[in-house]
Amino acid sequence: MFHTPVAATDILLLERLVPEALAWLEARHSVEVRPELATDASLLRKSVYKAHAVVLPRKVVVTREFLDFAPMLKAVARMHAGTDNTDLEACRDRKVRVIQATTANVRSNAEYLLASLLLLYRRGIGSSLIGDRHADIRLGRELNGSTVGIFGLAPTAHTLALMLHSLGAKLIGYDPAVHHTAPLWGRLQVQPVSLRDMMSQADAISVQMMYASRYNGFVNDKVLAHCKPGQVWVGTSRSLLFEPDALARALTDGRIEAAMFDGAEAGFASRGSPLHELGNLFLTPRLGSHTRESRLRASWYVAHRIHETLSAPQHGVLDSLGTDAAPLDRMDPVIR
Repeated sequence: MFHTPVAATDILLLERLVPEALAWLEARHSVEVRPELATDASLLRKSVYKAHAVVLPRKVVVTREFLDFAPMLKAVARMHAGTDNTDLEACRDRKVRVIQATTANVRSNAEYLLASLLLLYRRGIGSSLIGDRHADIRLGRELNGSTVGIFGLAPTAHTLALMLHSLGAKLIGYDPAVHHTAPLWGRLQVQPVSLRDMMSQADAISVQMMYASRYNGFVNDKVLAHCKPGQVWVGTSRSLLFEPDALARALTDGRIEAAMFDGAEAGFASRGSPLHELGNLFLTPRLGSHTRESRLRASWYVAHRIHETLSAPQHGVLDSLGTDAAPLDRMDPVIR
């Protein structure tokens, strides 16, 4: 007696892969591309019920309740790093693999930070870019010979350090989760210093600290009191690291000459915020990770890991898989 074949595995994409990776995945699995579900929680719950794997954008949060609506789910994939929007314990309990393209955006974010530093060191370039062809000539600075503070040793900092060294910058750094004797400082040729010393010595500070809720408002009046006057700041970290009133005061009184941050949370500098009217604060909408190359790397990583997960024998998959993020007992203390 013949049995009806089991329907092909469904992969639900709320975030698009590059066409080549999507075609590769479609040749091997049944794939639905439904980006509109990211803004319709009710319809998403109905659609995810039959899915064996989903690729989700940053704004879709995976909770235990979400997993309740996805009994067949084997994998949750993200094109970005960061786990604060995913309940890792719940995924482990349900034997759902969490796939993240954690290194795909490292170089693109490092290049964003470097570009931001160069723009802030040469503010006149920005005036020309916005169409002011007759802007006053502003005296700029060179990265060569200047001191740059590396605030946080997230993977992006590793690539950025190499770039800055090649331009002749002196690097000092601080990370609350990395001891000053750790070998990593030496490998990156970054001199570890106290937070106060970094603030008082650096001409520019690049913030790529990995986020944890206990660091909300970490950069406050006490920290900014030690700024070397005229510092410039760039960053790709969560804007929740900053205490808005303290940052506004530093940007107003000259301690910080200018700052450029990528991917600030909604409301960080909106109307009513002390940062709203400041002309020397520049915010970009998470441009750092958005390059063709990083998208290509992330798409292929996610496609291969999903295929690997869905193609493995069920017993082996459930026994061996937790998440592609580091296990909780081995994670960096910043994101534990």
